[in-house]
Amino acid sequence: MVEKSKRPVVIGYDAISPLGVDLNEQWRRALQGQSGIGRLTRFEPAGDFPVHIAGQAPDIDHLPYPFLKPREQARWVSPIFKYALLTVSRALNHSGLEITPALAPRVAVTYSSAVGGLDVVLDADRRLRASGALPMPYINPNACINMVTGKVAMLTGATGPITSTISACATGVVSMIVGAMLMALDRADVAICGAVDFALVEPIVAGFATMNGAFVPKEGAPDEPPSTASRPFSIHRRGFVISEGAGCIVLATEDFARAHGLDYRTALAGWSTSSDAFHFVAPRLETVQRCIQESIDHAGISPRAIDAVNAHAAATRVGDKVESDALAGVFGDAVPPVTANKSLIGHAMGAASAIESVFALEGMNAGMLPPTINYKADPEIRIDCVPGACRSVDQTFVLKNAFGFGGCNACVVFERLA
Repeated sequence: MVEKSKRPVVIGYDAISPLGVDLNEQWRRALQGQSGIGRLTRFEPAGDFPVHIAGQAPDIDHLPYPFLKPREQARWVSPIFKYALLTVSRALNHSGLEITPALAPRVAVTYSSAVGGLDVVLDADRRLRASGALPMPYINPNACINMVTGKVAMLTGATGPITSTISACATGVVSMIVGAMLMALDRADVAICGAVDFALVEPIVAGFATMNGAFVPKEGAPDEPPSTASRPFSIHRRGFVISEGAGCIVLATEDFARAHGLDYRTALAGWSTSSDAFHFVAPRLETVQRCIQESIDHAGISPRAIDAVNAHAAATRVGDKVESDALAGVFGDAVPPVTANKSLIGHAMGAASAIESVFALEGMNAGMLPPTINYKADPEIRIDCVPGACRSVDQTFVLKNAFGFGGCNACVVFERLA
């Protein structure tokens, strides 16, 4: 259990997802079970291209960017930068914290990305091959995955510890865990956490399809609306729908938040990480289950105290089964309601668990769980995944799971404070 004075409390958060730019609008749509999945338009898929749907984040170029002026936008062309900086700016505004020069050395940045700005390097490569045009000077910095972390620090003035918590699809949750660790070690009072990813880039999307990860319609099946494609825990699941977005969660020690008059209603009560050491994409039941159990143990509670689970649930055949088996291993016959946000927004890679954590926090504050849509029961997965419609559930403790390629497992327990 975390020492109370160093307990990480949530003082601000924000997200952008395929459901919208404004968080209130996203949450309203999530509760209504509306899907953010549509036709892929980030690039023009060729006729035989296997993927034609995606979860695309709305455009934000119409919004003012006091932190990214036109000349800066021309240099930092990968979308990860403007979306990351917008979520950070709004989360800090939500927190009410002003990072002064006196506070800056105690503010850590762990906001990261799993894919980074590979889109910029791929575009530069195409231009070089087509016409011999040399890359612009900012191309390589755009592609440095840690550069988004650095840009967040430059935006906020934070001069405390800085690190990029690249952990595949668990990046967002690992970002929070590392921030909490830095505060527990007394190296920071505040941590700007979260993740951003915009992986709708032609070879990346095609690569997910050829490895049987991304959703591809069944051959010969009738056309279905894109909104029905993301099917976590469902017997007819066919892989994840690739999406994009960003999420930011600002943590502070409870002592710091109280001393500075900052409002907080939730805390990071416990966490754990584990490595499968097993397979490059397939999860391992033993180490996934241990990660879940350890996060609950670290919170100093029993599994019976968990009121809801925000699942990783990418809609892959093996992954969903392992996660449900791991939950059964921890909770027995008393698995709490499990909600799968990817059914609504698709899989935003490293940003997925950051966005879903924001949704989990919204749900705790509202006492509501968004539905898992597109659900058809799988007899091998015996969980209550809140199918069909949202549900009123009083939530004191919520478990958030996140698992990624390379066997990266990360789980956190959020606590709603009285």
